Formats: sequence, C-alpha cells, structure tokens
Amino acid sequence: MDLKKTITSIFIVPTLKINRDKLRGNGFVNGYVSDCQREDQYEDCVYVVFKPDDIDKFRDFLQDEYERTLSIIEDYDYEDGIVVVVYQMNKEFQKDIELIKQGKYSKTSKSFQEIFPRIMKIKIEGMHRDEISLQYRIFNKTADMREYWENKIGVMLDDDMEVWTGWVEKNESLDIQKLKENV
Repeated sequence: MDLKKTITSIFIVPTLKINRDKLRGNGFVNGYVSDCQREDQYEDCVYVVFKPDDIDKFRDFLQDEYERTLSIIEDYDYEDGIVVVVYQMNKEFQKDIELIKQGKYSKTSKSFQEIFPRIMKIKIEGMHRDEISLQYRIFNKTADMREYWENKIGVMLDDDMEVWTGWVEKNESLDIQKLKENV
C-alpha cells in the first residue's frame, strides 16, 4: 500500500477517541475532512475510511461505535469494500484543529497534545520496541525531526519554524478514485 497518512489521520482522528487496536483491526485506511465525490459536505467533520477484511467484525465494530459515541453522523459504502464513517469533530479541540490547519503544531494546547502518547510501541520484523511518537516529535520540534527536514529540503530551520508539512486542503479531501489506486 502506497498511501501516505493525511494530517487529518495523524492529528484529528485520534481526537475521536476510537480505540487504536479496533481502528487498525478493522481496516482503517485514512482520515479526511471532506469527500470530493459527495454533493453534501458536513462542516467540522472527519471522514474515517476503512477497508475491512472481515465485514461481520466491522459491523460489530461500527455498532459498538454508534453505542460508544453520539458523534457519528453517517456511514456509507463505496464499491470494492470501502466504508466511510463520518464523525463530528471534537468541539473541545476546535482551536487546536485550526492551529493544525495553519501548520502551527507546536502552538496547540497542552490538553490537545496530551491525547497523543509520548511513547508508541511498534513492531518491526516481529520485534517490539518503544519509539517516541511522531506527534510528540512534531509538537516538541525534536532534534531528529529538525535534522530530517533540514536534510530533506537542504535548509537550516529557524527555532520558530515547524517541523512538519503544512495543510493542503486537496490532500485532506477523500478522492475515492485516487484512494482505490493506492489501496
């Protein structure tokens, strides 16, 4: 799969408080703030895209989600087993989400940043290890993130510069044709 995670997936989907294991275990693909195929667009919503392997397991997950939260507005299907679940964004973090959209990651509130774990357990070639989370690195402009971008773009970053790419609206909008090419 050659699909880059959207900024929506990295910073906004976690605010929905969906269990990470259930998200992954049900074929989570990506998150978006709109769906360019749909005529009706929801304001301040997250379009969470799944491609479940086990549709019965996914139905159970979806039923549990409807019981867990009132923030689900709609769910709908595309061909090839792709399911979109539309959640209302968490209003508590509206200002932080605006800062994310402005590319001001390090300026987000402490309560927003605390949603994201500092340490993530990752599995590489069957081995478990602890790694500092991407979000923590971005919020705190860690030296390794600064170095990564300096090497990638060939420019020394000032202390006030952020260490992640900016928001590009079309990258945050679900384009089902593009998605199908990469899933």
